[in-house]
Amino acid sequence: TAIEKLTEILRNSDNIEFFGGAGVSTESNIPDFRSSTGLWNEKLRINITPEQLVSRTYFMKYPEEFFEFYRSKLLYPEAKPNAAHIALSKLEEMGKLKAVATQNIDGLHQAAGSKKVYELHGSVLRNYCMKCHSFYDEKFILASKGIPTCPECGGKVKPDVVLYEEGLDSNV
Repeated sequence: TAIEKLTEILRNSDNIEFFGGAGVSTESNIPDFRSSTGLWNEKLRINITPEQLVSRTYFMKYPEEFFEFYRSKLLYPEAKPNAAHIALSKLEEMGKLKAVATQNIDGLHQAAGSKKVYELHGSVLRNYCMKCHSFYDEKFILASKGIPTCPECGGKVKPDVVLYEEGLDSNV
């Protein structure tokens, strides 16, 4: 069976890197983007595409609307790691898994105990003032109203996630 074959591969491997995306976190009740039940297929009652909604241009032009969507659809503070996150963490602990490369922005791999995680699209757990670069966590964004602003300098706080029209971090 496929499970037996995978078990054999894992047993005989000690240099694994896991590349994952939204499917890993759906079991933690975080919707993916493009499946038939994904976020992009939800009726949002707005006349723009999802790609426009989470773009750099939209963030800069309509920050209040951006954050309304962001808080309601992209933040899941109650989400917990599921069996996949935990299994990957255990494989790392055993010395078999060398790293996780993920498109997910939820931080669940680290919450499960994975140490070497490459977050290709950033993380909702990190937010920065665009002016003075002060750091803010997810709770700060959730507690803020309208456009989150930096208590230090008054600048706009941006989630450390890659928006459409932005490049990936070449260091990652």
